[in-house]
Amino acid sequence: MSVTGPAGFRAAGVAAGIKAGGKRDLALVVNDGPQQAAAGVFTTNKVKAAPVLWSQQVLKERKLRAVVLNSGCANACTGPEGFQDTHATAEKVADVLGAGAIEVAVCSTGLIGERLPMDALLPGVDTAAQALGNDEQAGSDAANAVLTTDTKAKQAFSQHDAGWSIGGFTKGAGMLAPNLATMLGVLTTDAVISGDDLDEALRAATRVTFDRLDVDGGTSTNDTVLVLASGASGVEVSKEDFTELLTTVCADLVRQLQDDAEGATKVIDVVVRGAVSEADAVAIGRTIAEDNLVKTAIFGSDPNWGRIAMALGRVDAEIDVDKLEIATNGVTLYAGGTKARDRSEADLSGREVEIVVDLHLGEHTATILTTDLSHAYVEENSAYSS
Repeated sequence: MSVTGPAGFRAAGVAAGIKAGGKRDLALVVNDGPQQAAAGVFTTNKVKAAPVLWSQQVLKERKLRAVVLNSGCANACTGPEGFQDTHATAEKVADVLGAGAIEVAVCSTGLIGERLPMDALLPGVDTAAQALGNDEQAGSDAANAVLTTDTKAKQAFSQHDAGWSIGGFTKGAGMLAPNLATMLGVLTTDAVISGDDLDEALRAATRVTFDRLDVDGGTSTNDTVLVLASGASGVEVSKEDFTELLTTVCADLVRQLQDDAEGATKVIDVVVRGAVSEADAVAIGRTIAEDNLVKTAIFGSDPNWGRIAMALGRVDAEIDVDKLEIATNGVTLYAGGTKARDRSEADLSGREVEIVVDLHLGEHTATILTTDLSHAYVEENSAYSS
């Protein structure tokens, strides 16, 4: 189950002709209420795509009737005309649903710098509206319509014992180094919750899930994660309970993103413990995760702790090399300022790799999720314009 799992939502994913080859490329998610509370988080990249600028504006009201998403064109760096295309897209969705354009968020993903083919997109909205459904297939179609270099759809769903639920889908395989949000993601819930509480819950959940994924250091121009609440369950929830379940669903989606990252042969967890602050732990983990020498060593199944030490040592964070420990897959290779064990004792031959850095300076911890840097990643990103 995905976005159609919670009551009160319909979805569709169709081939509008934005992509070549007849693949699904336009998704629509509709909130039938009785409530339409919503919130969103967006890229902090200063180069923001037109749909991000539009959706940021409409979400000031904390209310959405629908979200329309397209793949195959990012509509980023397209000037005033690109913003007009986004506005026209929202107006088209609003027209077919009998809503206002201010109640429609717009998301796009794909090649930066090109205008949307509106002659395909606008009729595609009509097609999507006619295909709307509330079953599992409808949610799956929507999830598949937003894919770019992804190899599979990424969906999650969780039901609370009290009778309300959260579902969602996301996409992303490259250009993943989020700040506030990442890629495109739509989450739905039938809980009764206010827009302000949704906003706080979403920011808390994405901070420890989507924001902790770092595949290649690239923060997209289009990053957007939205959450919509229908209230259809009739169950009023606390912000704390909602945040807990939302974080669980987001964490599920992020693991799927990590596993399907472009060219990945290894999935790597960088765990930083004993930091004097969470900010230090995140900064150290992110620097290790983004370091090409670390990533290529892991691709070669080489537990080269020297590269890890080099990477963390250049972070503007509190570090004492005499207290520092570095372990890979459960084997401590560096401690007390020198080699602890022969690196050959650490087995990195499998797909899953864990790097643990213990600073022994404080009580804060953070885990950054990343992948290796493979031949396939280089080949894909040199051959595919993104």
